[in-house]
Amino acid sequence: MASYKTEKGFKFQTLSTDTFASAIEGGTWSAGGNLNTARASQGGAGTASNAALVFGGQTPGNTAVTESYNGSAWTEVNDLNDSRQLLGGTGSQTAALAAGGNSPHDASVESWNGSSWTEVTGLGTARRGNNGLFGVQTAAVFCGGYLPSGPGTGKTEKWNGSAWTETGDLNTSRWAFSSGGTTTAGIAFAGEAPNIAATEEFNGTAWSEVNDLNTGRGEVGGSGGPGSQTSILCFGGGSPPGAKNEHFDGTSWTELNDLSIARNQVTKTNISSPSALCIGGGQPGSPYNAQTEHFDAPSVFSKVDLGQVFYNSTANAFKVTEQPISGGSWSAGANVNTGRDRIGGASQGTPSAGLIFGGNNSPYAYTEEYNGSSWSEQNDLNAGRYISYGGAGSQTACVTAGGYYPSGSPSYSTVLSETYNGTSWTEGNDLNTGRIDCSTFGTSTAGVLCGGQTGPGAPNTVANVELYNGTSWSESTDLPSVNQEMSSVGVNTAGFIVGGSVDTDPSTKNTTFEWDGSSWTAGGNYPVNMKYGCAFGTQTSGIAAGGEKIPGGTTGIACHYNGSSWTEVTEMGTGRNSVTANGTSGLAGFAAVGYPNSTATEFWEVPVTNKTITIS
Repeated sequence: MASYKTEKGFKFQTLSTDTFASAIEGGTWSAGGNLNTARASQGGAGTASNAALVFGGQTPGNTAVTESYNGSAWTEVNDLNDSRQLLGGTGSQTAALAAGGNSPHDASVESWNGSSWTEVTGLGTARRGNNGLFGVQTAAVFCGGYLPSGPGTGKTEKWNGSAWTETGDLNTSRWAFSSGGTTTAGIAFAGEAPNIAATEEFNGTAWSEVNDLNTGRGEVGGSGGPGSQTSILCFGGGSPPGAKNEHFDGTSWTELNDLSIARNQVTKTNISSPSALCIGGGQPGSPYNAQTEHFDAPSVFSKVDLGQVFYNSTANAFKVTEQPISGGSWSAGANVNTGRDRIGGASQGTPSAGLIFGGNNSPYAYTEEYNGSSWSEQNDLNAGRYISYGGAGSQTACVTAGGYYPSGSPSYSTVLSETYNGTSWTEGNDLNTGRIDCSTFGTSTAGVLCGGQTGPGAPNTVANVELYNGTSWSESTDLPSVNQEMSSVGVNTAGFIVGGSVDTDPSTKNTTFEWDGSSWTAGGNYPVNMKYGCAFGTQTSGIAAGGEKIPGGTTGIACHYNGSSWTEVTEMGTGRNSVTANGTSGLAGFAAVGYPNSTATEFWEVPVTNKTITIS
């Protein structure tokens, strides 16, 4: 008789107790395109396996060569201004930061705009030892390294886009290590001093020790995107070079499949685990190689996945961890300090790290952050306005553009764009088309802004879509039809808009359109026509809630989108429109403020339930 594994093509876990812990399984390394310039000890950036950047390194001399990767081939682009090795890199393929390196450029910092490098304010403390830089181009952290006079250091500096400020040191001084995360949720691990296994997490001001790697070593690579504190890879490293690969789930490290090629002096990128790139480095007999490997783990067992089966040997039963969206509910959170509506919010904010800004009443530029229990006032926008409802990014790295100036201001709709680094707003490059009532999703280095209205009177609703690369806005594929006052969720390669209206028509829309990074496709219709609602989550697990529907006025309706259709779930406690939301998953997020000048915050959460099933 055939085994279940043979019939179904995968194996069951056997566990003595129920578990909801994350563990990546089945990940493998595969060959990618070779660098044009073989190197080691280089800097790296990029947020996806098909959108990466490598710069500098040892060839054996110092190099300034920069190369861009599309997932299969590397292309040479403009060089760094300073040739160097042992430098740190972070950011995206079009908005990167390079810092530190070997003498004489060990305090030098350069910023990449997608086409060229520009020197910016240098580090306060010169040092080398690659991979100690993490965050984004305008909000980063540089930690550790090897001082010019030796030895290693734990010194940590934060970058706000224009200057470096010292903050709390690492507990363990180190160099030749790796790191990841954001300026308020970072991680550092491994290193030399020698063969460090210590792992530390950063909360924005101080470092705290967590569980060690299984194998201490230096000259490692890593996957270092947002969320790294609960999912990051550490690969390669050691002397002689090794192939070991480990995954951190927020609690402990687990060994996974090794690299195909043992090597050290590899770089890290900002790619979020469980994907990763291992690029260049040194290996026995070939100290400067050009090889690229891709890591992909298609099977992730965690509490957020449906239908993941395991065998409980104590209960002698197969079980499945399930999170039915229909079981979700709304609960009251802390009130914001200033009630308002038609505001912006961070599309990638979370229930414990939220951001809202702007509004339709004084102070129009008001900005507040949420820590999961209370709201706190932050530095205002440079130009107060009704954002309605732009905000791509997180609490520490967000971009917003467009909006409506209050009465007496210079124009009805604006092209103004501003970025937030967790502390203050900075004016950036303008939109190509000024507008209000547009919708924005994505990140601060890969944002999507769509639709809106360009001025008073009618007809002024537009279908224009613009993409943000961390520096500038560029026009992209239009919406299938003109739209304004809609809601949106997702990232720049997988998002959607829902609902909305047209200025010449008093009715509202129930349409959904999905975005794949280059084009729009019709999705499932929303149960009601709705505008001025809010949404959060992903393209395959999103929540839309609240808004104004015709007929019927303000509503508290909430629905879940699974990538093809909408299902009604528990309504909000308080129906409202012109509301904003933060959240990166349909399992957890929040809605805040709304018409008329509400101060209310409501959390959406889906509980975990554990079901026993029988398999015959």
